[in-house]
Amino acid sequence: MDTLASPLTVPPSSLTIDEFIQTYASHPVYMAPRGPQLHAKNWQAEAALRMFLNNLSAEVAEDPEQLVVYGGTGQAARTPQDARKIVALLLTLEEDESLLIQSGKPVGKVRSHAEAPRVLIANSNLVPKWATWEHFNQLRERGLMMYGQMTAGSWIYIGSQGILQGTFETFAACGRLHYENDLRHKLVVSGGLGGMGGAQPLAATMTGATFLGVDIDPERIRKRLETGYLDKMTFDYREAMRLSLAARDKGEAVSIGLVGDIGDVLEKLLQDGITPDILTDQTSAHDPLNGYVPHGMSLPQALALRGADPVMYRERSLKSMARHVGFMLELQRRGSRTFDYGNNLREYAQQGGEPNAFQIPGFVPEYIRPLFCGGKGPFRWVALSGDPEDIKVTDEALKALFPENTHLINWLNQAAMRVEFQGLPSRICWLGMGEREKAGLLFNQLVREGKVKAPIVIGRDHLDCGSVASPYRETEGMLDGSDAVSDWPLLNLMANASGGATWVSFHHGGGVGMGYSQHAGMVILADGTDRADRCLRRVLHNDPALGIFRHADAGYDTAQENAQKFGLEL
Repeated sequence: MDTLASPLTVPPSSLTIDEFIQTYASHPVYMAPRGPQLHAKNWQAEAALRMFLNNLSAEVAEDPEQLVVYGGTGQAARTPQDARKIVALLLTLEEDESLLIQSGKPVGKVRSHAEAPRVLIANSNLVPKWATWEHFNQLRERGLMMYGQMTAGSWIYIGSQGILQGTFETFAACGRLHYENDLRHKLVVSGGLGGMGGAQPLAATMTGATFLGVDIDPERIRKRLETGYLDKMTFDYREAMRLSLAARDKGEAVSIGLVGDIGDVLEKLLQDGITPDILTDQTSAHDPLNGYVPHGMSLPQALALRGADPVMYRERSLKSMARHVGFMLELQRRGSRTFDYGNNLREYAQQGGEPNAFQIPGFVPEYIRPLFCGGKGPFRWVALSGDPEDIKVTDEALKALFPENTHLINWLNQAAMRVEFQGLPSRICWLGMGEREKAGLLFNQLVREGKVKAPIVIGRDHLDCGSVASPYRETEGMLDGSDAVSDWPLLNLMANASGGATWVSFHHGGGVGMGYSQHAGMVILADGTDRADRCLRRVLHNDPALGIFRHADAGYDTAQENAQKFGLEL
């Protein structure tokens, strides 16, 4: 059996299961253990345990009381009882066992082996004919299912930083294409400052732009202020515009959060003759019932109507989305670079009566697909020690590993200065084929040599080059028309499971809502062992390779060239 290098060889915890739960998982107060001490029987189970608890920590989760991590209803476990049982099972999980999680409920353990995934997760999956919000909500009301979103139910959410670099890459690509690679003196406007949209203000200012974000919920804006993702907050439209326009004119990278209805704000912009340079949206439009707040309603009124008359609530949401997108289309006609940021707003606006909603392009075909063709996508890691210095060590090691990648180095330098950690310290960057494997092996070496104080968890968003089928987001407008083919995320899941990921997941509906996407998640542990080296080599090769396979098969020349470059047989 592989053993850890001496710097991580410390006596295991003496806490009983009940004592551990009382200390770290007494609902609704959850907290991940820190440091090099094991509480579970092995570091693979310990990593899953810590990341599960980190997802539910108040520093990270939107609503720990309801086990909601982000996205309005995206949960890490189905019920508090299920959360407690997950913790207990992870504490006792052996290296030749794998724990099965069905929509947030632990349902059994199966025999496996030391290089197999310790946890196998399936969330929110329904047979296609029944894959609707209506049927899902019936099941959820009966306690039979939960909504896993993407990284909520796969235990690898790291707060708003998780989507931060993807948003940074999107805004940067927009700047390269339309504004000569310079977003100074440019105004970005968007709705939604929740767990996903909350990354937008910092991503925009990191690219040099001025940002105005609108959210109906003041607590979401306050959270972005507290975590350093947003600079200023106001309840007054006039003040927001005075601050935004002054900053834009001076070329200042400043972000303002305005409490209000995004549709109303866009209408006022039109009335005032103000045209944003870039316009998008990250409201929780993926869920017309439990996410989006209809026009003309305060947040308390919306919450009351959700419970009293969900049918009417949904109808009002759809009509409000149609109105919202109508204003976006008019601003697009006036010159705003307008794009959908993957929340399915266009589809629901079309259902609500806006026939031209899809004249707004999606962000993936517009800006991100060339990166996908190179196997490039989100690569995130978490220091299980809880010590921010471990992230600093990894940042510096990556800069030394890729000295020619000035874009990556610029990102890491800015992130080190401007990103405030939520929960366990973490980092994200976008790496491509070959780079991910090198980075993973480097991190394992840092653990082995004791240069970091505990193992490192490596994961990613489900939004990646080869892990998702989402015709209104990641796979919109595929060259060969294969937008809705979900064989690819299933192949990604199987390749990562057989390669030795520490835990894997397969979800339905993340980002865009039930019926509109299927996607796979992967997490792998660097614990300093030879076993980890073997697994890292396989998984961090297989995962981006699926992205190149998928896009080469669809006919993208760049992906076909990259397949040859990296020796991927097609």
